[in-house]
Amino acid sequence: MKGLRRHPLRVIARLGRLTGAILISLLDYLFRCAFRRTAARRAARAAWLHRASGRTLRFFRIQAQATDPIPARGLLISNHLSYLDILVLSSLTPAVFVSKHDVKYWPVFGQFAVLGGTVFVDRARRFQVGQVNDEITTALQQGALVVLFPEGTSSNGQTLLPFKSSLLEPATDPAWPLAIGWIHYEIDDGDASEEVCYWGNHTFFPHMLNLLSKRQVRVTVRFAQFSERRRDRKELAQQLRAEILTLKEKGGADGRP
Repeated sequence: MKGLRRHPLRVIARLGRLTGAILISLLDYLFRCAFRRTAARRAARAAWLHRASGRTLRFFRIQAQATDPIPARGLLISNHLSYLDILVLSSLTPAVFVSKHDVKYWPVFGQFAVLGGTVFVDRARRFQVGQVNDEITTALQQGALVVLFPEGTSSNGQTLLPFKSSLLEPATDPAWPLAIGWIHYEIDDGDASEEVCYWGNHTFFPHMLNLLSKRQVRVTVRFAQFSERRRDRKELAQQLRAEILTLKEKGGADGRP
C-alpha cells in the first residue's frame, strides 16, 4: 500500500479511469462478442481482448514495445512474470491464452481472461490435460495464435523456471508455426522485479495499487521463430527453455533490450 500513501491522487485518478475503461470494454464485448455464433466467437473474443488490453495498459501508463516480427498464428511460448503479461501480449496481437485455473477468480484480470476466451487448466487434475491439449489444437486449426507459459507460474524475471511439458504436445506438431518470446519490465521509480512482477507472497490488490502509483512502466517483448523442434515434448520443453534463455541474453545479462 506504500504507493497509495505516497501518490494517493495519482492512484485514485487512475483507478477512476481504469473503471471507465473496464465499463467501455464490457460494452464492447456485449455488442461485438456476446451474440456471435460459436464458430466465430473465438476470433471475436481474441480481437476484443486485443482492444481491451491496449486500452487498459494506457491507464496503467504501460508502454509496450516489440522487437522482431510479432507472431500472428500458431504457438507462442513465453516466460511469465505478472498478471500484466496477458494484457501486454494481447495488446500486441490478438491471441488465445492458456492459464492456470485460479486466474479466472482474480478481480478484473480474471474476468478479462474469461471473456477473452482463455483456456484454463488445473495441472493437478491429470485427466484435464488431454482436454486442454484438444482445445489448443482446435484453436490452432481455427487459425489462432495460442500463448503458453510453460513455467506454470510467474517469477521475478531473474531466471527462467523449469518448463512443464504436459501442454506442449501440440507444439511437437510441425504443422503449426512455433515462436518464442521474452518479456522484460522496467520502471524508474522502484524495482520492477518486486513491483511489476507478481510472484511469491504478493497479494493482488496491494500489488495493483502500488503499480498504479508508478510514473510509467516500460515493457519490451523479444520474439523469435523456432523451427528445429523435437518430437518428444519433454525434450522440446528443455529445448524451448534454452532458446528463450538465449533470447534473454541477446538483450543483455539482465534481459534489457
